[in-house]
Amino acid sequence: MKKNHPPFGLATRRSFFRQVSVGAAALSLTTRVRAQPSSAASAAAPRKLGIALVGLGGYATGQLAPALRLTQGVELRGVVTGSLEKGRKWAQDFGFSEKNIYSYDKMSRLADNPDIDLVYVVTPNALHPEHTIAAAWAGKHVISEKPMATTVADCNAMLAACRANKVKLSIGYRLQFEPHFNELKRLAREKDFGPFMKMSGGLSFKMTRPQWRAERKLAGGGPLMDLGIYALQAACMAADSTSSPQAGSGAPVAVTARELPKQRPEFFRDVEETIEWTMEFAGGARGEFSTSYNQGLDLFRAEAEKGWIEFAPAFQYGGLKVVTSKGPFTPAVPPSQQAGQIDDFARCIREGRESPVSGAMGRRDMVIIEAIYKSAAQGGKRIEINA
Repeated sequence: MKKNHPPFGLATRRSFFRQVSVGAAALSLTTRVRAQPSSAASAAAPRKLGIALVGLGGYATGQLAPALRLTQGVELRGVVTGSLEKGRKWAQDFGFSEKNIYSYDKMSRLADNPDIDLVYVVTPNALHPEHTIAAAWAGKHVISEKPMATTVADCNAMLAACRANKVKLSIGYRLQFEPHFNELKRLAREKDFGPFMKMSGGLSFKMTRPQWRAERKLAGGGPLMDLGIYALQAACMAADSTSSPQAGSGAPVAVTARELPKQRPEFFRDVEETIEWTMEFAGGARGEFSTSYNQGLDLFRAEAEKGWIEFAPAFQYGGLKVVTSKGPFTPAVPPSQQAGQIDDFARCIREGRESPVSGAMGRRDMVIIEAIYKSAAQGGKRIEINA
């Protein structure tokens, strides 16, 4: 990843928070309210909510852009980017005004733009707190891509900023809205097979070119942050038998972990290459998982006394295949996981309810991830979870 500064003003971490702190005091309540459509207008003919993408990298281009052409309640009306040229191309492609192109250090100006109701933060992991907090102080609702942040402390700061500004925070957990995973949650809740007691699987691929995901400064860690979080999420779904999940529901009570020796230490200088971990849940359920940037794996399996469910492939953007002990499960699948995720958040905003993939869930997962890294650093010591 190039270290050059963007051509028009990506702020440093320290200067960014200084700007946010100064700008926050000046914002009025009326600015924040303006992000919401009026109840009268909503009752007559609800307009689509306007979204701005913060970061225009591979995920924004390859997944979110196509999804935003399919969303029913949201349309792209702006971007935040380090490249004015790139921003102009997006404005032309999506038909929004060039006045809705912002640099990262000018995000406070979103407060004056009634076109934009929410933002989707798609920058590297370590930058999620900066950009989420800036959007919150500008009165905009936020989707932060997963992982929510790289530390629990940063998660707390994000949650505090959103609470202070009365905006909603959602995390980009697309698979929470996917039909196959909805069946996993139903099975966990209704116990067709009994409670799931044994889980296994993981997600891995071989990274072949240097990128920010292998840099601790930007990624916060290696494949656990990027890929392993999918298996972690699936395990919590399978362990959660509540009909209305709360922030900490489904969380394990303890973890143990070990980092495997690096096969390419020159490539993964300051992050793990491969890590394995165990999750212990209340009631005796256990999960055994792994993730790597030097292997191939895409599997999730949950077993109960009277049956099982297996996903293979499990975590892709499409083409998931699921078999249960009763046979294949083949639901109708929407054309875009991300479109469903974004539209659900739009409904949450309109209806004044919390997202089912809230910032509290993102924080729960970061508590688990920190515990996994702590266990690995301490030679596999059992670490209890206090979510």
